[in-house]
This record gives sequence, structure tokens and C-alpha cells, in this order.
Amino acid sequence: MTGHAADGERAGGGRAPRAGNGHEDGGAPHPGAGPAGPWLPGPAASPDVFTFGETMVALRGSGPLKLGGTMQVSVAGAESNVAIGLARLGHAVRWAGAVGDDEAGALVLRTLRAEGVEVSGAALDPGAPTGLLLFEPRLPEVTRVHYYRAGSAGSRLTADAVEAALSAAPPRVLHLTGITPALSATARSAAARALRLARRQGALVCLDVNFRARLWTAEEATAVLREWIPFVDVLIASDDELPLCLPEGPSAPDGAPGAPATDPAAALGSQAEALLDLGVGEVVVKLGAAGATVFSRALRDGSLHRPATPVRAVDAVGAGDAFVAGYLSALLDGEGPAGRLARAVTTGAFAVASHGDWEGAPTRAELGMLGTPPGTVVR
Repeated sequence: MTGHAADGERAGGGRAPRAGNGHEDGGAPHPGAGPAGPWLPGPAASPDVFTFGETMVALRGSGPLKLGGTMQVSVAGAESNVAIGLARLGHAVRWAGAVGDDEAGALVLRTLRAEGVEVSGAALDPGAPTGLLLFEPRLPEVTRVHYYRAGSAGSRLTADAVEAALSAAPPRVLHLTGITPALSATARSAAARALRLARRQGALVCLDVNFRARLWTAEEATAVLREWIPFVDVLIASDDELPLCLPEGPSAPDGAPGAPATDPAAALGSQAEALLDLGVGEVVVKLGAAGATVFSRALRDGSLHRPATPVRAVDAVGAGDAFVAGYLSALLDGEGPAGRLARAVTTGAFAVASHGDWEGAPTRAELGMLGTPPGTVVR
């Protein structure tokens, strides 16, 4: 991909994460876990989080697209949703995806800058357009999403561009999703190089599986994700995504870690245990309305569950990304597993109770608002 660095500005006001167990070995993929969780490397001046991926222009309709009508214009992308969520909570975040050298790309970068996300490592691709997605509400709780991203600038992201951006300011946390490697061979190569560079730099690696069946098959995802697991410190996945990361994959024989079982809780625990055996520091399982569970050898009982925060559901799109932002925010603040889950389900609830992918993400001062009685007017 040809292009040049996009103009950007450094986001201020980021909170410096507190170190955990004091390891100094920057070459280890898994620095280890102390009582509060995975160790967070890097000097205080390092960016808190670095992430990259495709962010698209998002058009939201009010009903069936074939009937026309007005549409709201915004931007959306799993990684940038997390970046915005973290920035609103006061963390220094860098995003380094690629956009077209067009008005849609300008909107993406302008939005991220306005939200306090630093985009100096982003690339402008004059040879490809910025991707597009359309949201089509069909039922009160059912929305169809239409993607127009084949051959987009985001799918042409290169390993060299990501390495340059990541090397310019080594972060404390590298956040990846399973969406980026599914976009193209070049994007997959970029993600793989970022993993290895983060290992050399000593950054903590967080991977949100975020499987998209429209982009690749379960077997293709398993082949890639299984290679990544040795580099991952914090693995986040829904319960049906967890088998994609196991050696046996999604079609293992009954009774194996990757296979369905009659006891879902036992199967989940078995799968998480297998991933911990492979070197993952923490396995965080998103369970939707049932909340979330974290599995870690640092926990006395091996796991900890947190119910979801009850809210009136408005739009579930972006809830998983908001959960990740909350979890990483609390991790950066030095919170233990209970505190990390508490903040994650809180930020996830804000997303469910708001329209849009990231628009409802709370600031740090707003985290306690969900506990106020219905009808409260905050003056």
C-alpha cells in the first residue's frame, strides 16, 4: 500500500498504569500475573494502548433500506470503538489503521482526533476507498449489517506501516482483534508482525477474538488464532468463540476441550484451562446478558464471575468493544479481576443502553450513573 502518515495530535490526560509484579524481561510474551493481574511494562511516558484495524463510515437507517429514508452518518470499527472507550476514560491511546485519501477517511480521522485518540500513525491510501457499512434495523432487537469493505484501504494495511507506528512509541498494551487478520493477507501479516514486535518490546498483548463468519471460516480463523495464542496475555472471547483458539479447533471430538459438552459450564472451564496451559495469562469470557467470567491461575478458585449490569436495552451493537475498553481501563489502573470485571460490565451496559457503536461510551466521571434511580435528573 502506498500512502503517507496522517496528521494527528497526541491525546493528553492519559492515566499512567501501575506496574504489577515488577518483571523487567521485555522479551517474554507472557510477563506473568501478580495479585492484581498481568504485569504492565513500559515507562510512564509510554502510550497506554496501541491498536489498529479497519474503521469505516457507518450509515444507520431507521428501517428497511429498500424503502429509503434518512440515515445517520458516523464511523465504526471494533478497534477504534475500544480506542474511543479508553480515551473517554482518560487513557492515552494510539490508533494506526488505514483509510482512503477521501472525505470518508477524513471523517474517520477527524472523529478519532475529536475523541482524544492519537492518529499520527494512521496511513492514507490514495489507491483505495475507505470502507462502508450500513445498519438496517428490521425488528426492535434485530439489526442487519451490510459491509462494503472488499478492496478498501483498511484491508490493504501493511506490516511495514504498523511496525513503523508501533516502534515510534512502544505502548504498554497492544490490543488486537480477530477481525483484522480476516480482512486480507497483508492485514494478517501486519497483525502477526505486531504480535512479535510487541513481544520484543515487552508490551502486554490483549486479543479479542471477535469472529466474523462473513470474513472467514471457523477453520481459517482457528489456523491463525492458534498460532497467536503463545503471544497473548489477555484473551477475550464469547463462549462460542473460545474453541476457535484451541488446538482441536471448533470441530473437536466430543469430550475434547474444543467440543460441545452436556454441561456448558464444565466445557467452558475445560476450554479456559486448556488455553491457560498454552500460556495465556487470563481468559475472559463474555456471556452477554449473563455477564462475564475471568479464568486465571492467579485466582484462588481459578475463576471469577460477574453478572451483567441490568439496563433497558436500546442497541447491543458495540457492547463487546465497550466491555473490552472497560476491562483494559481497569487493568491499566491496577485493579484486580473483580474491579476489571465490574468496570467492563458497566461500560458494556452503557453501550447496550445507547444508540451507536461508541457514542454512549462513558467518561470516568459517568461510571457511577448506572446506579442512580430511574428518572433521576443530575444537576
